[in-house]
Amino acid sequence: MPTHDDTSKKSASGSVVSDETVLKLAKEIAVKFIEVGRITPANFPETFREIHAAIRETVAEDKA
Repeated sequence: MPTHDDTSKKSASGSVVSDETVLKLAKEIAVKFIEVGRITPANFPETFREIHAAIRETVAEDKA
């Protein structure tokens, strides 16, 4: 039986979503926003935190 550390979350489908996966998803979304000009160097830190938090919250909601 596989074991998972405390940094993993289960989604609604029962699959495990790690913190690393959440970070990768946030990065991909941020890259797309940069490509279309929605994120600039000036607002990157705040915007990235918001993207990451939204994904993390969504995973947590799916777990509940």
